[in-house]
Amino acid sequence: MAEETGGTGLGHRSVSMERVSKGVFEVTNVRGGTMRIGGGDNADFTPVELLLTAIAGCSAVDVDFITVKRAEPLSFNVTAAGEKLRDEDGNHLGDITVRFSVAFPEGEAGDKAREMLPKAIAMSHDRLCTVSRTVVLGTPIDSGVAAD
Repeated sequence: MAEETGGTGLGHRSVSMERVSKGVFEVTNVRGGTMRIGGGDNADFTPVELLLTAIAGCSAVDVDFITVKRAEPLSFNVTAAGEKLRDEDGNHLGDITVRFSVAFPEGEAGDKAREMLPKAIAMSHDRLCTVSRTVVLGTPIDSGVAAD
């Protein structure tokens, strides 16, 4: 198996999940971080909410890394939304949107960051964000039973 790299570098990624109760799973990453996911019956994130989180979070990290070189933001908020659909293609999300609301301080550094913000968002969407690029490209998923 390939070595786990984590972070933003290239390489293998994985998570493991263990069932806690009906529809509830504990997810663990290779660094030991854990979280619970569920089917929406409690406060745990659902897989669809995690997909939206991953799309928004990936772009948010990209945009932050780019714009913070110019100025530290005063506020930085991102929302992601989509419509869950069921049609001839089965269940899926449609009309996914990611919206940034970022404020920078007054002055030359803030002006440079404000000017860079739309470019950074486009760069993330068009080539940097692994998550949204994977969704846009429609990467195949190989699902099956693990070999013992």
